[in-house]
Formats: sequence, structure tokens, C-alpha cells
Amino acid sequence: MPDASRRRVTEDWMQDALEIGDFEIRPLAPSDPRARRLIGMLDRLQLSLYPPESNHLDSVELMEHDDATFLAVFVAGEAVGCGAVKHMPPSCASPEYGEIKRLYVSPEFRGRGLGGALLDALESSLISHGIVIARLETGIRQPDALALYEGHGYVRIPPFGEYGEDPLSVFYEKRFA
Repeated sequence: MPDASRRRVTEDWMQDALEIGDFEIRPLAPSDPRARRLIGMLDRLQLSLYPPESNHLDSVELMEHDDATFLAVFVAGEAVGCGAVKHMPPSCASPEYGEIKRLYVSPEFRGRGLGGALLDALESSLISHGIVIARLETGIRQPDALALYEGHGYVRIPPFGEYGEDPLSVFYEKRFA
């Protein structure tokens, strides 16, 4: 597993690729064919596990906005994973936070620490923008995802934002400060 202490994050981290061991994490446009391929794989997985009303799949167009960061992980130049974070403004009911979305690693590349490194990079993006809370929704039928988030310090919370109660969903939060 790659050593996270070797991670290089600069002040303007989006300008530099984040390299860890034998893979690289860098920004990629969600509309790029490599990103669309990964998003399509994730959509097919989610639709096989959950009914439509329990899927919260943000479109490529939503992830193309300035308030979102989309990253991909590359192995030998091939995009094998992706993830996004949407910057959510403060409201009466909630402080500003970032919502982790679309975190996915191709099955043949799992178990190498790529998902954790991608999550770390998304969190670094939030911190670089002064956002100290990350939240996310995932499903109960994804034990590896649940273990990843809990292993990275996320704690279960009630539904947030526009989410409602859903017996197939699990909601998480992590505070950085």
C-alpha cells in the first residue's frame, strides 16, 4: 500500500499532479471520455444495487460547475478511479461543507489504497478552499465503501441537505478542524 506521508500537496494543488507510489491523482474534466467511462461503470453498479429512488447520481453537467472538483486516479496512464466534491454554501440549517460524490475505483484496481488516496485528495481540496466539513451519502450494500469512510474518520449522521430518510442510505460527516 502506498505511503500517504509521501503525498505532495502544494498550495495550488490543482496545478500539480498528486503522485503516490505507482499511481497519480489529478484533475480531470467529468466530460472527458475517460471520466465518462468510470462514471458509467459506477452508475451501472449503483443501479444494480439500489432502486432508482435510492440512487443520488449527480450528472456530468452538475460536476462540471465551478463549485465542484473532479479528480481521477491514473495507473500507467489509465484512468482507473474517480471522485468529486461539491462545495455546498452555508444555509440556515447547515454550515458550509463539501459533499463527496462519485467515488469509484475499477474492481481490478481495488485493494491498492487508491480509494483512500483519492478520498485524501478530495479532502485536501476542501481544506485548500477553507472548508472544514465533508459529508457524503453511500449505500448499505457497499461494505467496502462503509469501511473506507469509517477508516478515514467519518462518523454517521442523520440525512443532510436535500436527502431524506432512506433505509438503504448511510450518511457520514468528517470535520477537519
